[in-house]
Amino acid sequence: MSKEENVQHFLDLIKKSRRGKFKIYIGMIAGVGKSYRMLQEAHDLLNTGVDVQIGYIETHGRAETEALTEGLPIIPRRKIFYKGKEIEEMDLQNILCIRPEIVIVDELAHSNVEGSTNEKRWQDVIDLLDAGINVISAVNIQHIESLNEEIHDISGIEVKERIPDSVLEQADEVVNIDLTAEELVTRLKAGKIYRPEKIQIALNNFFKVENILQLRELSLKEVALRVEKKVENELIMDTTRIRHEKFMACISANEKTPRKIIRKAARLSTRYNTKFIALYVQTPKESVDRIPLANQRHLLNHFKLATELGGEVVQVQSSDIIDTIIKTCKERQITTVCMGSPAFRIPMIYFSILRYKKLIESLSQSNIDLIILA
Repeated sequence: MSKEENVQHFLDLIKKSRRGKFKIYIGMIAGVGKSYRMLQEAHDLLNTGVDVQIGYIETHGRAETEALTEGLPIIPRRKIFYKGKEIEEMDLQNILCIRPEIVIVDELAHSNVEGSTNEKRWQDVIDLLDAGINVISAVNIQHIESLNEEIHDISGIEVKERIPDSVLEQADEVVNIDLTAEELVTRLKAGKIYRPEKIQIALNNFFKVENILQLRELSLKEVALRVEKKVENELIMDTTRIRHEKFMACISANEKTPRKIIRKAARLSTRYNTKFIALYVQTPKESVDRIPLANQRHLLNHFKLATELGGEVVQVQSSDIIDTIIKTCKERQITTVCMGSPAFRIPMIYFSILRYKKLIESLSQSNIDLIILA
């Protein structure tokens, strides 16, 4: 590392240590109680003597939420006249000047009015974090960029305001606000989410029970993913203390055995509530122009099965199957490998045994289990 790189690395460490902490509440849909929960937390923090202030809260006229704003320090919003209307925006510069210890910022995916410092509110939040101010914010699952197409498939609605997934990756804590579909519909019918004239429209559209169930699943999975990523990125992986299971099925173009291996890996991943990948190493003799049509068909069926069972297909071109398996295990932090019984052919039996011995020793040294299926 050069002198300049050393200096920059040290400055980056300082900047990271001074950066504010970031907490995000995620909900499956409007009305689950994200703003309410943030305000509750603000009261709890205030009661313990923490300097927490409201940078922006959106109550949507909900009486329970509005009642919780009482007694909390609120930083006045910035009033702007835009296209003949008075619009209120979060006052980023004022918050930066006041420098509260913690600031509540609602509606993370909001688009700022033209002429603001930043185009999006999430960019305002990044500025606050960079300034060393801790932020508690909230967003609905439909506003996450990578889920945009899935949300459209579920609801038929194109969500315009979105945040990049990288914003979630910067969060120190991601919390899911969860309700059952029945609880949410009850809240909606009771007028706790929308005004009476909007209730039936909501029930016929975004708040259909089947939509809510699918959005709830997405929300739970997203938070689980963020927790998993945080563990992987921030905890020292001491395998004597903690072990996060990840399974890999090693498959070939044969007809039957790979399907057994895939199903075994899928069952194990379901049991441990985790994921699995199906690895296929394409050797030169199985290149597109050389692989028999029957084998190609078997392979496509294997890929389809793995996908249907929730796995990820990984295809690698290599002449060395053993080294590719070892390399993939390290890259994907695999804990268990599932494979078929090795075929030791007479002409190359000694070489094959040595290669297989290398695989077993490498997996053992990396604390990776090996399951061989009949």
